[in-house]
Order: sequence, then structure tokens, then C-alpha cells
Amino acid sequence: MIILGDNLVPFEETSFIKELEDITNTKANSTILFDFNESLLKYSYDNNLFTGVIVHTIKEALYANALHAKYIICDKPLDKTIQDIAENYMFDSKVLTIIESSNELEIVAMNKIDGAIYKNLLG
Repeated sequence: MIILGDNLVPFEETSFIKELEDITNTKANSTILFDFNESLLKYSYDNNLFTGVIVHTIKEALYANALHAKYIICDKPLDKTIQDIAENYMFDSKVLTIIESSNELEIVAMNKIDGAIYKNLLG
């Protein structure tokens, strides 16, 4: 299980961005996190950037996977549905659910979601 943002578990460098210009302020080889945005997603795809895309619909998740997002990030009401679709279609992207504390990790694991990301990493 992937855990991003926990104080106990080391994790990769991430940067939350809101617009294309913010990419210039990120560290090389870090994972760029952003709310679903077609322009940012297409730019990331064209430039082979590691991305985590916050999605709010199944359609956005499908696009994120098709454009090689490393992570598809979503809230709990949507996580299980997207995870089921990801398994059925063998997504390369990993599904992460948004959590606020480590108390939620067991629920994420019991729901068989690929991983969790702490809300404080998301802007």
C-alpha cells in the first residue's frame, strides 16, 4: 500500500501546483500534484512528468490514466468505484484516497485501495 504524507513513512518529493507556471518552481523528478486540468495533464503527458491528479468524476479518472498520471487521487465516496474500474481495465495509474490522519489507513486497506495521500499535501 502506498502512503504519501505520513511522518513515519518516507515518501517521494511532491509539489502541489495550480497553474503551468508553477511547474518551474518544482524540484526535478518530483511528483506534481494538481486538481484535474486538461492543460496541465496534457503538458505533463507531453513532457513525461510524474503527476498525481485529483479527480472528481470517473471520466476524469479515465483521462488521467490514459495520459499516464502516476496517481489518480480522489475522495472516499469515489475511491472504491475508481479502484474497481482501475483493476478491471488494468490501469497503470495507482488510485490514492485522500485522508486526514493515520486513523483512516485501516479503512483504506480494507477497501483495497492502492494507497492513501494526506490532505495536507494537496494545497
